[in-house]
Amino acid sequence: MAKFAANLTMLFTEVPFLERFEKAHQAGFKAVEYLFPYAFEAQVLANKMEQFGFEQALFNMPPGDWDAGERGFAAIPGREEEFKASVETALMYAKALNCKKVHAMSGIVDAGFTREQHTATFISNIRYAADKFAEEGIELLIEPLNNRDVPNYFVAHQREAVELIKQVDRPNVKLQLDLYHAQIMDGDLSTLIRDVARYTGHIQIASVPERHEPSEGELNYPHLFNVLDDSGYQGWIGCEYNPRNTTEQGLSWVKTYL
Repeated sequence: MAKFAANLTMLFTEVPFLERFEKAHQAGFKAVEYLFPYAFEAQVLANKMEQFGFEQALFNMPPGDWDAGERGFAAIPGREEEFKASVETALMYAKALNCKKVHAMSGIVDAGFTREQHTATFISNIRYAADKFAEEGIELLIEPLNNRDVPNYFVAHQREAVELIKQVDRPNVKLQLDLYHAQIMDGDLSTLIRDVARYTGHIQIASVPERHEPSEGELNYPHLFNVLDDSGYQGWIGCEYNPRNTTEQGLSWVKTYL
């Protein structure tokens, strides 16, 4: 049966970040995820997790200069040392939060390098990170982002990510399948879910096209949750969407699952 993690970067934004843990607990969630933990000391977040009995489902590695438009740099030639440093930072937080899944953002392609150069850099960096994380029993995730929201992101298609995962050839490297991005770029989601099931390490959801509650839009999520069950997926499903109104007003869809 589907189980859901509240994405605290996007949900409960009516209150400051550290207050969102209590809001998620009150709503009935048992796990949380968010984009980045790095604005807070790891122990502060760990205390919140313990206070409310949450499992930390996921967070992202440092993305570079987010405000300047950077979206990671795992595939960007020339930033290998920065990437290695970011692995250490993410690893420290993952250990403190007992988080077993971390997403490495690949980055927006640099016009000064070829696709082949980006790919070689990505494979090398992901192998390095995967080996470091494997020592702590942590999976490293790769998430394709759609080119409508993030133009020129290095990996935009789900099966493309799977091919990269095969080339990386590390058992703890998995696909982060965000069905919002996947519908925009790939479609035919029932078939896609089945095709990539053996590589999938985490799921995220939102409506398409507007990225609101999954109870609206063009996707039939109750059907897709059944497909995920049938495919053998047993992990958390991250609620990474922008509420249309207040978060609480939009949670009726998830109440039967919590």
